[in-house]
Amino acid sequence: AGSAAAFAPAVVQKATTSLHAFESELGVQEPLGFYDPLGLLDDADQERFDRLRYVELKHGRISQLAFLGNIITRAGVKLPGNIDYEGTTFESIPNGWAAVGAIPSAGIAQIVLLVGFLELAVMKDVSGDAEFPGDFRNGFLDYGWDDFDEETKLFKRGVELNNGRAAMFGILGLMVHEQLGGTLPIVGPM
Repeated sequence: AGSAAAFAPAVVQKATTSLHAFESELGVQEPLGFYDPLGLLDDADQERFDRLRYVELKHGRISQLAFLGNIITRAGVKLPGNIDYEGTTFESIPNGWAAVGAIPSAGIAQIVLLVGFLELAVMKDVSGDAEFPGDFRNGFLDYGWDDFDEETKLFKRGVELNNGRAAMFGILGLMVHEQLGGTLPIVGPM
């Protein structure tokens, strides 16, 4: 009788995880549902989730600007005038990664200082009135946001989140193709 017990079905306990806490968050959608392949949210609390969501939104916003800037400069649209007092024109700065080496070092320093200033002083919730991670209105900028109903606000936040995700992949794709060379439809020669 003891040997038959070895073949009896074992009672399997249901595993519980904190991941179920985030399955109803904004951005969880088909076909992937909740997707955390690196396990960044294993045993995470709401504060950790909000921090990662803030970082995702920030990188998405930066990627949208980077992708659009890449497409616009490759289309030949550049600022008029000179980038420095030596007479280097904006038009002479190449596209993509090559631009980083062509911009004068004082210009790179100015860009780094501007980004640092924005990061430390501007792009954060100063007033404590943020409705969600990444809300930097600070009681000042509204553009009609407060007039939207909750469903519209969620929709618009979801659109921003998904556009940011697409832009992160888009700029990554442009950078990879630039290194590979060749041409891309619409974008042209890399």
